[in-house]
Amino acid sequence: MKVVVLTGPESAGKSTLCTALAEHFNAPVVREYVREYIDQVGRATNYADIEIIAREQLARERAARERAARALKPPLLLLDTHLLSNMLWSQTLFARSPDWIEQSLLAQHYDAIFLLSPEGMPWQADGQRCQPGLNQRQDFYAQLHRWLTQHQQPVVPISGSWQARLDMLMEHINGLS
Repeated sequence: MKVVVLTGPESAGKSTLCTALAEHFNAPVVREYVREYIDQVGRATNYADIEIIAREQLARERAARERAARALKPPLLLLDTHLLSNMLWSQTLFARSPDWIEQSLLAQHYDAIFLLSPEGMPWQADGQRCQPGLNQRQDFYAQLHRWLTQHQQPVVPISGSWQARLDMLMEHINGLS
């Protein structure tokens, strides 16, 4: 089974593209837990929430990997974010992040990490997002890119229109051996 991550700043198309890829490849998706958490608690996150959110995100990823390996054995598992976003958002919002997050992130294997650019995608207000400025989203993209390359992760930058992104993602996923 191949495990791929879609990551990037807000409004880069991660969730919508994950849905389209899941339909095309008939693959399960692990959704971004922080959105569900914010809906549950009815407020913005604080530093104490990071631990809860990151642990649940990781637990959901691990459970999906186990289910896929045991039962259906799908050729693909899609992750609509991973612990890197939790870590960098924590650092962005609170100037710190629990140490275990980076260690756990590095212990996971991903066949591809698709880094979605903010350019060419309009910001979509949804009551949870907080980076309406393109420059803010470009800075977050740069942080993601820097960490992924420094840690020699299998990063694939993705840009262009929504359709161009979908086409690139399908091409890269089909090319995974």
